[in-house]
Amino acid sequence: MNYQSFIMNSGIQKIFNKVVSRYVSTGFIFVLDVLLSFISALLIIFGVHYIVSGPSWVTSMAYWNRFVWVWLIASTASAAFMFWAFKSYRIIIRHSSLADTFRFCIAVLAATVLDGMILLAAGLWHPNTWVILVAYAVLCIFLLVVFRVLMIRVYEELQRRFRIHKADIMRVLVYGTGEKSIAIETRLRSSRHFEVVGYLTDILAEEHLRTHNLPIFLFQNEEDIARIAKKQNLGGILFAREEDTRSEAQRLVKYATANKLRLLIAPSIDDYSNIVTQGVRNVKVEDLLGRDEISISMDKIKERFAGKVVLVTGAAGSIGSELCRQLARVGVKKLVLFDNAETPMHNLRLELEDKFSDLNFVPVIGDVRQTARLDYVFRTWHPQVVFHAAAYKHVPLMEDNPCEAVLVNVIGSRHVADKCIEFGVEMMVMISTDKAVNPTNIMGCTKRLAEIYVQSINNEKTKFVTTRFGNVLGSNGSVIPRFREQIEAGGPVTVTHPEITRYFMTIPEACRLVMEAATMSSGKEIYVFDMGKPVKIDNLARRMIELAGFEPDKEIKIVYSGLRPGEKLYEEVLSDKENTDPTSHDRIRVARVRKYSHENACQFTDELEILSRQVQIPEMVKLMKEIVPEFKSKNSKFEVYDKA
Repeated sequence: MNYQSFIMNSGIQKIFNKVVSRYVSTGFIFVLDVLLSFISALLIIFGVHYIVSGPSWVTSMAYWNRFVWVWLIASTASAAFMFWAFKSYRIIIRHSSLADTFRFCIAVLAATVLDGMILLAAGLWHPNTWVILVAYAVLCIFLLVVFRVLMIRVYEELQRRFRIHKADIMRVLVYGTGEKSIAIETRLRSSRHFEVVGYLTDILAEEHLRTHNLPIFLFQNEEDIARIAKKQNLGGILFAREEDTRSEAQRLVKYATANKLRLLIAPSIDDYSNIVTQGVRNVKVEDLLGRDEISISMDKIKERFAGKVVLVTGAAGSIGSELCRQLARVGVKKLVLFDNAETPMHNLRLELEDKFSDLNFVPVIGDVRQTARLDYVFRTWHPQVVFHAAAYKHVPLMEDNPCEAVLVNVIGSRHVADKCIEFGVEMMVMISTDKAVNPTNIMGCTKRLAEIYVQSINNEKTKFVTTRFGNVLGSNGSVIPRFREQIEAGGPVTVTHPEITRYFMTIPEACRLVMEAATMSSGKEIYVFDMGKPVKIDNLARRMIELAGFEPDKEIKIVYSGLRPGEKLYEEVLSDKENTDPTSHDRIRVARVRKYSHENACQFTDELEILSRQVQIPEMVKLMKEIVPEFKSKNSKFEVYDKA
């Protein structure tokens, strides 16, 4: 097809869509429905008069003429009234369901009953009149159903004819034949970007079957996918559920990437607001690494935080911003955002204004190292709950800047905790890390020191809760965004070591568990989360390259750069049963840790603050190792102090 034909078809489609949206309106449908009811009534009278040669109970032509006129007027008027009363004309025809069909059937039956009452009141009722009424109802419903089916088929056929002329349309198969798979196929029938040509299944009993007038294709191995893709000229495979991408991560996902098919996922439904959160998008590695949806008590979370003034430090970071999004959905009275990063805070502010227009929130630029700024925030808004997520987290960077790590992660946490006591905050929830367990780097040790200080506080009014978890998928500066940038640039992708592994958790899952833990706490616990199975970073990089449509080591190279300062090959298992106690939630446990007195905690934080502000790095690191004897540096210049 030449360029002029393409432009012409595009123009015709625009005109078609405009006509459909403007003229195929509820009023148009209402008029057509009433017209069909009139035609039904007319056909019934025609049949009675000419086919049956008139009913035997007609005594005269005058009586028959009167019956015909009353019947036609009454049936049309009663149908119009019932269609209006039941609002059957407001149903979008191309999305009609069985329940919608039932609605206009009830409207027709109600109109038929009303017709009988009118005939009875007009003195035109005869014992055989019910035959006319039943025949009318059946014929009217039949015509209404046929009319809708024809409109749907005509609309879909015209859409299909327009779509086949579009060069950028992608032919896809929907994975599975469940309700959500069928629903997404229905939603994409008028899509300008995708054409669903069938369903894909591995269930033998569904081979050669059809559903919603589309074929079901069976696959068992990579050869099946290659054959189907070639025959159907496929561009991609669409998953309707995130769970399906994970269950097929080691099979269909590999088959599809090997055949250069795009992997797509349907829009997800937001758990809190039940709103579609995004359009059809490419499957990301986060979808494959994620786990089945965790079970949390939303009622308890809403009861705990609804109507409260909540402060989130580090609000513009990965964890802090997600906490803000989730808190915005549970009905907090006011949300105070506290962060020293101007641009991320600005972006978060715009996002909250767009997505949560009714949310009462205030963005505050500030630093947890500045007690005066914290004092202003607590004095002005009197938060009742504080989520402390502000921290320096990048291990190699903190190895090079240990004093700043202490000032932010230790002293900053002390400032926040002290303000919580001073202003009578109900609860402080501190976000910690798996790197605080047997730390091998400065960052991990500073988080352990912050835990020690917070857990040493004895205060009846304020509960102090600490939550530990590992790496979160897609956080700012983490390995996944870094790999994605390197792949987009054509490589190479840099992995520190071929055997390095990490535990991963999605940001929303981590934040939900944080809020769940907050509802469980009686104070001073350190909650650890079940991080699932460790992921080999080398495998992660290769999977990301494949999802991007490239072949690892050939089209995109992988380079091993060596472990970075403070980095270790394997992270600690947080939820080890030997070091933790169970809770009522199967993915949350309580860590068993050594207790410290508040007096000692205050003393060592005072000393660390002095040394860090004076930038006396050797003395400061030695003191850290003295306070936390399990702190043994790895691949770091500070290993020398372990031998002293």
